[in-house]
Amino acid sequence: MYYCLRVSVLLWPVIRRNLRFFICAIFVICGFTFFPCKGFAMGEASKFTFAQLEYSGGNWNPRPRAGNRLMWELIKRTSVEARIDTVILRADDITIFEYPFLYMSGDQELPPFSDREISNLKLYLEFGGTLLIDDCVGKSNFGFDNSVRREVKRLFPNKSLERLPADHTIFKSFYLLNQSYGRIMEKSYLEGITTENRAAIIYSQNDMGGAWAKDPLGSWEYQVTPGGEAQRSMAFRLGINIIMYALTGDYKQDQVHLPFILKRQM
Repeated sequence: MYYCLRVSVLLWPVIRRNLRFFICAIFVICGFTFFPCKGFAMGEASKFTFAQLEYSGGNWNPRPRAGNRLMWELIKRTSVEARIDTVILRADDITIFEYPFLYMSGDQELPPFSDREISNLKLYLEFGGTLLIDDCVGKSNFGFDNSVRREVKRLFPNKSLERLPADHTIFKSFYLLNQSYGRIMEKSYLEGITTENRAAIIYSQNDMGGAWAKDPLGSWEYQVTPGGEAQRSMAFRLGINIIMYALTGDYKQDQVHLPFILKRQM
């Protein structure tokens, strides 16, 4: 019995990475057609993809080069195979189920999502998807922040965004961190919505994308304050941690990191 349980725990990250495949398989077995299931093959389709949420109104893409730069760093620092280019999706797009990670950013107020968008996004989150929301302004109770809290409440009426503790798995999924980072330091912590012991929504008000972004000539697009380049480095580490968390969940909750991680300088 212990062996079976251990195998199930180890298989969970694999199941989540191939979420759409397993959903397709279940519906095929049951004799239903829910959505087309494409054949899986090695190559670009098997690589991690930075998927970004597009929405109507507001400004859904204030840091258009942030995802590309983070993917470069993810490839350089980890063994994760990733695509450099960003995939743009809407909340009501059924193909969001192909991606374990979804990034939403903004710096303005936005109109409410449609009921269809809310329904599809809620299903995505409940089926194991992870949504990172990045406030590029960092002003609480204003504009984008108000819109985020409104839409999160529509997704999970019985839950509220809550502060994630400093010992949360997100802060130790790859690097050992003890707080949140970004272009600014509006809040030293992340907020989130936890469902079934998993942070399905992660909310940062520190403009992580602003710390990641480089212009076409290879220069950083934005200054990082107040901590400068050391703070930028930590913002990259946090971004990588969040991706690793989206891919693996809480499997490291009870693991002990090796001392060399503390000395990692990238």
